[in-house]
Amino acid sequence: MSQAIPEKPLRVVVWSTGTIGRHAIVGVDAHPDLELVGVWTSTPEKHGQDAGLLAGLDRELGIRATTDRDELVALRPDCIVHGAMTDDRVFESIADLTELIRDGVNVVSSGPVILLHRDGTLPAEMIDQIDEAGRQGDASLHVNGIDPGFANDVLPLVLTSLSQRIDHVRVSEIADYSTYYQPVVMRDLFGFGQPLDAKPLLWEPGILTTAWGPVVRVIAAGLGVTLDEPLVEEVTRRPAPRSVSTVSLDIEEGTMGSVLFRVIGTVDGVPRITLEHVTRTDAAAEPDWPTPHEGDGCYRIEVTGEPCMKLEFTHHGEHGDHNVSGMIVTAQRLINAIPAVVAARPGLVTALDLPLVTGRGLVSGTTR
Repeated sequence: MSQAIPEKPLRVVVWSTGTIGRHAIVGVDAHPDLELVGVWTSTPEKHGQDAGLLAGLDRELGIRATTDRDELVALRPDCIVHGAMTDDRVFESIADLTELIRDGVNVVSSGPVILLHRDGTLPAEMIDQIDEAGRQGDASLHVNGIDPGFANDVLPLVLTSLSQRIDHVRVSEIADYSTYYQPVVMRDLFGFGQPLDAKPLLWEPGILTTAWGPVVRVIAAGLGVTLDEPLVEEVTRRPAPRSVSTVSLDIEEGTMGSVLFRVIGTVDGVPRITLEHVTRTDAAAEPDWPTPHEGDGCYRIEVTGEPCMKLEFTHHGEHGDHNVSGMIVTAQRLINAIPAVVAARPGLVTALDLPLVTGRGLVSGTTR
């Protein structure tokens, strides 16, 4: 399938003005195939403020943020870029997204990541409800980003197109999270800065499979593999060797400072697909764990078989920080997918359903 090219700019609403939403406003404004027509905010103090100023631009865009959902739906946008926090309200956000497509608005969203793949995590009836809402509104929903997302669905599957035989696929995020601003995620979900005997949600049995299992399953689906159930979870947490301050919280020596976790898909008991995260809050911690070849963060894909292949993908912002650029690439993966999602069949669509998505129209000095 070729990339969808809209006949005229698609009308887009950005849903949130936080870490992803601010970058989404900038990205939509800069895209020649898109027109920003509205912005939603959950913060009453931001209601009525210009979107350009909220996004950190040096100019106004003439679009005022609003806390009124129905006002934005009434604009009849072609698509909503949904960047609001979903990690701490998974099922509520699924209900919100389902209602938006039932109202006839296509949605691309950074979460909840449980919707990256159709099968194996959510009950089939919940997926059916999303599909039915899409049919009623003639609208599609696509959830993606960078991780979970492009770095461990499209990118590894494209690399496997070079394989003669595949024994094992490992997709890893290896990153220093000290500049990652998400206090709720860092403190409450991961448990950084808490005693090692604390029991944050993410390490409860089955939660990793819920959050990152869809990554393992979408790779399996792309390779035509039927996995054993359940998926295997492995977690190793380590104490901070020294006290450090991060942008999200202070971490005292001896409290949780690093974690290595895996979600593994097996076939007849043999590991075939592994999702791995190596997450530090101090770049010097745990030198025995994998580290990026350059910079403070990377995504690494390793395909064992014939031939054996390894690909390391790094990114950083203009000012050098990989966690800032992580928000940018998450937003842009969604933004650049908008034409394809608008053209897709109604209901939930995954990376396996979309054509090649590129940065069409974004080369500096060129026009549409």
